[in-house]
Amino acid sequence: MTEFSQDDPAGDDTDFTMTVEPDDAGKRIDAVLAAHLETLSRNRIQALIKAGGVSIGGAKIVEPKFRVNEGNEITLVLPEPEDPEPKGEDIPLSVVFEDEHLIVINKPAGLVVHPGAGNWTGTLVNALIHHCGDSLSGIGGVKRPGIVHRIDKDTSGLLVVAKTDQAHQGLAAQFADHGRTGPLERAYSALVWGAPSSLKGTIDANLARSQANRQKIAVVKTSGRQAITHWQVKERFGPSDQAALASLMECRLETGRTHQIRVHMAHIGHPLLGDDDYGSGFKTKINRLDEPLKSLVGDFQRQALHAGLLAFEHPITGKTLRFESPYPEDFAKLLSALQKF
Repeated sequence: MTEFSQDDPAGDDTDFTMTVEPDDAGKRIDAVLAAHLETLSRNRIQALIKAGGVSIGGAKIVEPKFRVNEGNEITLVLPEPEDPEPKGEDIPLSVVFEDEHLIVINKPAGLVVHPGAGNWTGTLVNALIHHCGDSLSGIGGVKRPGIVHRIDKDTSGLLVVAKTDQAHQGLAAQFADHGRTGPLERAYSALVWGAPSSLKGTIDANLARSQANRQKIAVVKTSGRQAITHWQVKERFGPSDQAALASLMECRLETGRTHQIRVHMAHIGHPLLGDDDYGSGFKTKINRLDEPLKSLVGDFQRQALHAGLLAFEHPITGKTLRFESPYPEDFAKLLSALQKF
């Protein structure tokens, strides 16, 4: 049986040390640690390994699949717990509209909306706390104050945040209704591979966490949550005598599920350009392109998705507010190159 000991349990850092016995020799280091650390999940252990928190004989091991040998002394160092309450940070914000009740932000690609695993700082919430101070609504919880909807880290575009509990409740009701009985609208511009045969359509396909990869979302037939996306082809790109290489589409959400547009577009065979999670199988199409388009598509660092339209009823005044955001520079540059193809 593998010996296990805990060193310095009262210290700021808690070290776990174990010596590999014959029964564990040849096994993956993440599996060995998970078998002897009931308080940590295997995913958590893998993250600690990749972060440099695990060593053998003083040498860091950063590959969870590393195979251990009998007699190896494994040490795992747990970092200090993160402060669960996000702090304000002076991060620039592109404010489209603001009053005492709510604020509309044009979020750049790369900015995470709220704190979570691996992103405890540098988020939109940290920026909002600094910008709004004590006025930010707390109804969304400590880590999501004022947040009624979100867009992915690498999606750009418009986002509304509540500054008071009353505004939060009113906005949340509109998003829960999905615009069926009110003026709520959400429209996204997407650059996708290929083009559907028709000019518009609707995707009604339930979504759930992928069983193969819990970090991804998948279309499911018998479970999951209902997800509806209405799409329209705005432009097709490519030689007139050939099938379209790519197209510009407008996607309007009737529901707002995690990764909804990205998964739905991939489901109908037209994943977003730059989407490594759901469109990696289309990377070979880049080789069909000439420069400079080939480099622009190949080097595009995110999914080509922009939340360009947001409309809703002001939860206090009752006035319909409608906002449009121009394409960000990277999206506009890629679109321009496609239009010249």
